[in-house]
Amino acid sequence: QVQLVESGGGLVQAGDSLRLACAASGRTFSRYAVGWFRRAPGKDRQFVASINWSGTNTDYADSVKGRFTISRDNAKNTVYLQMNSLKPEDTAVYYCAAGGSYLSTANYYDYWGPGTQVTVSI
Repeated sequence: QVQLVESGGGLVQAGDSLRLACAASGRTFSRYAVGWFRRAPGKDRQFVASINWSGTNTDYADSVKGRFTISRDNAKNTVYLQMNSLKPEDTAVYYCAAGGSYLSTANYYDYWGPGTQVTVSI
């Protein structure tokens, strides 16, 4: 069993940066891939980025490539999402999820955090 909690969200201006953190409980966290997803008001959940268990492989949505970076520190049971050059369209609730593979499909993830709000103003 893995429990996830996101942090680091907030209200920023366009062009600013934020770093989200996904803290996990459970000794087996290092065995899981982790993905970040987001849901904007009135829109479907969207894949953002993912990382495999060791941190050697990552994947990004086209909309965030070059601006967002996912990383992990298994010693701290934490995965990070560094978000640079934020845009108003990045406004959403951001969720981290853990699963067996770092695929971009939400169905492959078994454990989810409650989410953290990111709001980017013009």
